[in-house]
Amino acid sequence: MSQPKFKVKKGDVVQVMLGKDRGKRGVVTKVLLDDSKAIVEGVNVVKRNLKPSQSNPDGPVSKTLPIHISNLSLVDPSTDQPAKVGYKVDKDGSKSRFFKKSGGLL
Repeated sequence: MSQPKFKVKKGDVVQVMLGKDRGKRGVVTKVLLDDSKAIVEGVNVVKRNLKPSQSNPDGPVSKTLPIHISNLSLVDPSTDQPAKVGYKVDKDGSKSRFFKKSGGLL
């Protein structure tokens, strides 16, 4: 079975549409294809209590957890709003992503 293709890629600016961090924006740092999730910088941050040790002298540690891709929307830089994304296939066969409303390429 082939891996699913997502319109969200590493380095994209996204906005959270649902959940406790609704409305927050961040940059995608990693896409987990197996779970259909992405790690977004500054979104879904939780505190984990770790036992202090030499490698971790402090107690609680902030950790960013993955968020499901269906709860994310790409931000169009021209309108600075979340927007839907489509694909265009060029004559040479390469695919490129574009914003459906403004028509701008990613």
